[in-house]
Amino acid sequence: MKVAVFNTKAYDRSFLSAANEQYRHELVFFEAHLNSATAAMAQGFPAVCAFVNDHLDSATLRVLAQGGTRLVALRCAGFNNVDLKAAQAQQITVVRVPAYSPYAVAEHAVALLLTLNRKVHRAYNRVREENFTLDGLLGVDVHGLTVGIIGTGRIGLQVARIMNGFGCRLLGFDPQPSAVAEQSGVRYADLEEIFSTADIITLHCPLTPQTRHLIDAAAIAQMKTGVMLLNTGRGALIDTAAVIAGLKSGKIGHLGLDVYEEEDSLFYEDLSNVVLQDDVFARLLTFPNVIVTAHQAFFTRNALEGIAQTTLANITEVERGGRCANQVVLKE
Repeated sequence: MKVAVFNTKAYDRSFLSAANEQYRHELVFFEAHLNSATAAMAQGFPAVCAFVNDHLDSATLRVLAQGGTRLVALRCAGFNNVDLKAAQAQQITVVRVPAYSPYAVAEHAVALLLTLNRKVHRAYNRVREENFTLDGLLGVDVHGLTVGIIGTGRIGLQVARIMNGFGCRLLGFDPQPSAVAEQSGVRYADLEEIFSTADIITLHCPLTPQTRHLIDAAAIAQMKTGVMLLNTGRGALIDTAAVIAGLKSGKIGHLGLDVYEEEDSLFYEDLSNVVLQDDVFARLLTFPNVIVTAHQAFFTRNALEGIAQTTLANITEVERGGRCANQVVLKE
């Protein structure tokens, strides 16, 4: 199948091309993000491949459909950037990669946790400047702390297993509790208990209308003073303005983000020679107890190989007329 692959970097092209030796699709790579202004580039392509920060709203999908596109293959797990009602109306099938490497994201979340706690980022910069003092680098033992895991799917489960190994008390919240998570030491609780008792809160739930700004001013007010908040899920799970207020007041003691609710115009691009226009994001970067990484939690060789293989397998299944297990179905 002829596939227009949008929003590609060198690593995307490398892994997709390697995996395509098995599937033999005609892949045409575009660096541009997919949106209503660029969708015309897919004219004559029966399939497009999109990433997490592409915009597949009704306008984009209408242009794609007019150009003959009938398949959108997402090379990511989330699909909150797709208007599924519009896709259904345009008779466009949407498939995704529901799982690739839960270890990659879980390990990155724990890396943020340990770096923030022991101030590794600050210590690194000090030593580079031949400053060997320890003032301001004091951490705490992670052993014995209470970790609240919001979302106990594949990624949350791996976080639970890692933190169980550290000797932490684990609280979990998920509309669909997991017996496997419970076997890994998770005790399920409501959000109020997690907010009020957890020393560390880590987010691993999907972005839905119900979870948008799950962490808002009211939620932060319930948290322990000095709480560590981690988000490697979706940026809009937290209200950034409310989190900044929490940092200023000291209610939030540490913040680790791999995602940001307005990241589309920032992440995956080199903006080092331009003036940053996002004042909210710029404010985040001023805090010494905040670490932001640019949506890289998934970025391991294992994960990229899995994403490429599943994406191309999804396209093949649809091309052959079979039912794709990874098709995104609009729920009524």
